[in-house]
Amino acid sequence: MLDYTKEELLSLIERTPEKFNEWKLDKEDIDLSEVDFSGLTLREIDFTDVDLNSSSFADCYLALVNFSRADLTSADFTRANVEECDFSESLLTGADCSYAQMTYCNFTEADMAGCILSETVLTSSDLSASENLASARYDNDTVWPDDDLMPSEFDTLCNDDLSALKDEEETAPMSDGEY
Repeated sequence: MLDYTKEELLSLIERTPEKFNEWKLDKEDIDLSEVDFSGLTLREIDFTDVDLNSSSFADCYLALVNFSRADLTSADFTRANVEECDFSESLLTGADCSYAQMTYCNFTEADMAGCILSETVLTSSDLSASENLASARYDNDTVWPDDDLMPSEFDTLCNDDLSALKDEEETAPMSDGEY
């Protein structure tokens, strides 16, 4: 089988995802780290076990994409629309999912340590067996799934002391010399 550069793989994924899925069947250690997928529509891609460290999926539409066991460390999903994707056993440490719509996704045994979920919509996604969700970063505008899809005893309320400080700074009178 052919070996491809990252740029050639990106083109293959974008134009003929079924050929990428077939190509990767007999491959190990596929490295797509730092690839910019921003703004693309990706459907039914198999990224199982793929290194996607520091890749960008910002502003993407992703449907039925399999990210199971993928390395998504520091990946960028900001403003992405992510539907019915499988993140089971993936590494999402430090991934930025701010302002994303992540609906009907599976996060079973996904490592969520440091994952940024600010203003993320997680409606109907299964986080019940995710790992380290308590150490993810989220705010009061994060939309969580129903309780039966959340880890037991997880507190979805954000104790955001920074918002109080921000309000004080905005209303504080300016001293001489400030504009």
